[in-house]
Amino acid sequence: MTWIEKAKSMWFMMLVLIFSGNFLLYQTTIGSKILLEESHSIVLGSMLDLIILLPLFLMLYRNKFTVKSAIILSALGCILIRFLIPTSLLEPYETITWIGIIAEGCIIIFEILLIFTFFRYIPKILTEVKRSNLPIVFSFSQAVRLYVRNNPIIQIICSELLMLYYAFGSWKNTAPIGITMYKKSSFIAFQIMLIHAMILETLGVHYWLHEIAPVLSIFLLVLNIYSVIFFLADIQALRLNPIYFANESFYLSLGLTKRAKIDYSSVELMIEDSTILESKLSKDTIDFVIRDFEKACPDLILKMKTPQKVTLFMGIEKEYNYVAVKTDNPIELKERIIANMD
Repeated sequence: MTWIEKAKSMWFMMLVLIFSGNFLLYQTTIGSKILLEESHSIVLGSMLDLIILLPLFLMLYRNKFTVKSAIILSALGCILIRFLIPTSLLEPYETITWIGIIAEGCIIIFEILLIFTFFRYIPKILTEVKRSNLPIVFSFSQAVRLYVRNNPIIQIICSELLMLYYAFGSWKNTAPIGITMYKKSSFIAFQIMLIHAMILETLGVHYWLHEIAPVLSIFLLVLNIYSVIFFLADIQALRLNPIYFANESFYLSLGLTKRAKIDYSSVELMIEDSTILESKLSKDTIDFVIRDFEKACPDLILKMKTPQKVTLFMGIEKEYNYVAVKTDNPIELKERIIANMD
């Protein structure tokens, strides 16, 4: 275990200890024996835990420090205080919790305004998408960035709109000719099998569960419908997006779950050693490898000069130092990459 993994484990344990300790203190009979009516110092300590320490350890665990994250997490801590600490003990400090609630409300209003802005620019975004030569899975997100500020909620909305497009609006499109990743695998058959299983589960289990736990049955029904739509969209996105080669970059897309734009100038080295390719990939490697019923190894691994940004499910962006790729035509892929690198 590396020191980074040890540190993350330690931060996670601190998060669990802070939350569970405060929960036991205020929401169980054990805590009621400890607390007294004049336990102001204990309440102050809990407020320090939930407003300052809990957000700090959460940011350390995620390894992401921003002023916005600190404000949002501290505001959520203020809201959590109102649920955990009894009103009789919290009354002297009620103003502090209201400040957190107001701050969270302002952030929510700001996010709603961003969403309205996004839908206001939808016609211009669609026009920009039609002008672009890139596949829609790439051109749509690029067009959004031209008009709307990048934001996690906007990324999620874009991801969901892409899913709806590929699930319902792409069936008339013809798959372009290019280097694909799925034709020599059983991945699409596996996806169809999952869709079939979910439909049968929805028809069979829903009616049986509805009489016992109606809320749970409705939740599972919605989840199954969403999953079926996602798998249909993922199949279409995989079919309609072979590797796209441009003058300075090439574009990798593994359905709706992973996509990346890779500049030829950013590739430092192409790894083709079979020993490395067949071994377990490191954590700083993103793989564009279709996995079905059999073990699959990449055809090549690209070592990047600088960390490569990759867009994952729900628009989440992460950076990796290595990119592993497996295609239906590895020889052509290697030749085109080498030619453009030279």
